[in-house]
Amino acid sequence: MIVEKHVASMEELAHELNALPNKYIFRGQADSCWGLQSSLERLLGSLWSVDQARNFEDYALKSFKSKYRIYCGQEHKPESKLSWLSAMQHYGAPTRLIDFTTSPYIALYFALEAYNPRAGTSFSLFYLDYSALMDQSLAYIGTRDKKFNETRLSMSEKQDEIFENVIDRYTYDVAWVSESIESNARIDRQFGTFLISGSLEKRIEEILSLDLYSKVNMVKMIIPPDLYEGAFVALRKMGINSKTMYGDLAGLAKSIRMELSAYA
Repeated sequence: MIVEKHVASMEELAHELNALPNKYIFRGQADSCWGLQSSLERLLGSLWSVDQARNFEDYALKSFKSKYRIYCGQEHKPESKLSWLSAMQHYGAPTRLIDFTTSPYIALYFALEAYNPRAGTSFSLFYLDYSALMDQSLAYIGTRDKKFNETRLSMSEKQDEIFENVIDRYTYDVAWVSESIESNARIDRQFGTFLISGSLEKRIEEILSLDLYSKVNMVKMIIPPDLYEGAFVALRKMGINSKTMYGDLAGLAKSIRMELSAYA
């Protein structure tokens, strides 16, 4: 279950983030009132059901695949379902993937990117113990399929195959952390990975609330609005900004907008 933790100063925030070992993944959000949701969950809202979720995902996937060659330019064509979903996520189509990163400060950047400092609301940083979560997920699948003996180490080059042939095929009630083998430059630049619900029957927060994950450290850190400017300055000193995150003109434009927002 995700627990809430409040921080009151930049010193406390930095201490909390720096104290975490490398086995954690992070996600920043511009409003602390927001829960942890995939774009598919947000799209369906109260209409969520297993049939609706499956129909929407199947339709979006088929539509994206059928038109891909028209719009892809020089982009490589994805080869696995996870790669297709990753490409869709990259371009803004609704999927059940949730963007995370292995860097707490990149996650903090994304919390600030869409933040409105004039709104006076808190922003948030989610973090969870990736190693413990995956160990629990793999062990659970092993109890349901005696032939399944994958570990976090053995699946490192097979994540696309395992997602498609095991997780997605049998719709296990597990949380899954993975990135497609066919990663793009932006995901690589942002140290990106994905959190996924293995079953369309349950939303991601329902999955994370299962007893299976009761001992997995999952935290929603709530950061008050008066730390916005300090966080922005700290990231700037680290060289973390829209230009480095995107590496294109869109990133440059976002960088200018964030600078103006910080000092307006």
